[in-house]
Amino acid sequence: MKKGKKLYEGKAKIIFASNDKKYVIQHFKDDATAFNNQKKAVMDGKGILNNRISEHILTQLNNVGIKNHLVKRLNMREQLVQHVEIIPIEFIVRNIATGSLTKRLGIEDGTVLDSPLIEYCLKDDDLGDPLVSTEHILAFKWMEIDELNLINKELNRINDFLQGMFRGVGIKLVDFKVEFGRYEKNGKKEIMLADEISPDTCRLWDVNSDKKLDKDRFRKGLGNLIEAYQEVARRLDILHEQSNIRPLKYTKPQAVKIKKKQ
Repeated sequence: MKKGKKLYEGKAKIIFASNDKKYVIQHFKDDATAFNNQKKAVMDGKGILNNRISEHILTQLNNVGIKNHLVKRLNMREQLVQHVEIIPIEFIVRNIATGSLTKRLGIEDGTVLDSPLIEYCLKDDDLGDPLVSTEHILAFKWMEIDELNLINKELNRINDFLQGMFRGVGIKLVDFKVEFGRYEKNGKKEIMLADEISPDTCRLWDVNSDKKLDKDRFRKGLGNLIEAYQEVARRLDILHEQSNIRPLKYTKPQAVKIKKKQ
């Protein structure tokens, strides 16, 4: 597949045309950004890790029937993906309260939610990706109600799968952000999961220590971002390349004994 002209450049990825209009090439950059691009840095190897982790997760989701744009990983930094029209909404699923949610509503950080909370943000950096409601989405025709209902169902399926996958390797899935896109099939507009799922777009905490294994290490100045991303890849058993970076220590979760009531 030949790489063509640059179609779009975002904070973490570049999209290139390919020699087949049905597909584009997604390139993962090493740029780290936070607070709507106000904090920036270049982290050597970050794009390689996100490419590998996202490929693994999207492949597993496809295996359980959740359609997404991934076709295949082309090299260490690039994927071949289906060309879709990105819906201008960011979909956030929260299992534990942290970040902007706690600041907006005064909720105690780390509060476990009784059920997943879905939030919508308008995808617009100039406006700061503002929170929007279902009514906003429908009123301004960003989506139709049947599209939104379909995506909400997919979000719950994705959340269930990701929670189980990460729990199995000693990680809490705190929250995640995803995007969806439209494409044409048999003359009809269909919807599929797009963009990426990686430590850039998820909050991931160690189950024992609550150590951050995601982009919050950069947001909060905790350091060791690459080591944290490597640790996620190692636990998922997809980090097979040699590396001189020492990984974070991982302690296997201990079984919890539940006492029966007398």
